[in-house]
Amino acid sequence: METSQAQQIARVLIEGLPYIRRYQGRTIVVKFGGNAMSDDLVSSFARDIVLMKLVGFNPVVVHGGGPQITDMLGKLGIESRFVDGMRVTDSATMDVVEMVLGGLINKDIVNLINSHGGNAVGLTGKDGGFIKARKLKPARGAKDSDLGQVGEVESVDPKVIHWLIQGGFIPVIAPIGVGPDALAYNINADLVAGKVASALGAEKLMLLTNAAGVLDSEGKVLTGLSPARVDELIEQGVIHGGMLPKIDAALEAVRAGVKRAHIVDGRVEHAVLLELLTDSGVGTLIE
Repeated sequence: METSQAQQIARVLIEGLPYIRRYQGRTIVVKFGGNAMSDDLVSSFARDIVLMKLVGFNPVVVHGGGPQITDMLGKLGIESRFVDGMRVTDSATMDVVEMVLGGLINKDIVNLINSHGGNAVGLTGKDGGFIKARKLKPARGAKDSDLGQVGEVESVDPKVIHWLIQGGFIPVIAPIGVGPDALAYNINADLVAGKVASALGAEKLMLLTNAAGVLDSEGKVLTGLSPARVDELIEQGVIHGGMLPKIDAALEAVRAGVKRAHIVDGRVEHAVLLELLTDSGVGTLIE
């Protein structure tokens, strides 16, 4: 390695030092999923999470997996139906959701984190009943709006997660809750991440997405946004479509006491570390 390369590495480490000091012992909830889950990016993400733990942070991972669920349903000959962007989830579809989210994806992420030297434990909201769900109410006036076993978070009991963190483990959570009827419910992963962050009193919530962040009308990334400014951008139509659930999750978390929420471009390798440990970051900050 040339001296100039070594010096650049040293400068990066020095730049990250104040952030390492700031977040030592603090809980950081990271939502990962969707188009950010290519093989290379998953491995990069796993290494980032292990490094976070090694320098004293307490990472908690919440993951999605919508594209993977759609692929598996197709292989099984089950039609995917959506209403207002949400998957209609009958009992057969829910079985596949649990298999893909709670099984295949969850264990793949756990295995990758462990293979890079971490101690990850995978779970769903059904484990210990720590995510209580209720059936998502249909939108007023919507047609065909019964989504089946699609839920929203009723409450999060953080005891199981606290125990895992205190034991030196990295929790990896699939966004499945359990209702009072003992049925499993498929819940939007961004919303689960926000609720988990709030329940844990997290320092940060990081939502990885397939966009550069919240963009203005000229396509430039907006950052340093207050909740009031976000509300204005929603009213103006600047924030719309698929970004709204992420914004809702981020806003609710900040209003519930999470100090900062970030919407981060998960397509960028090592995006989590760039946001946490550098001055520039790679997304939109809401605080």
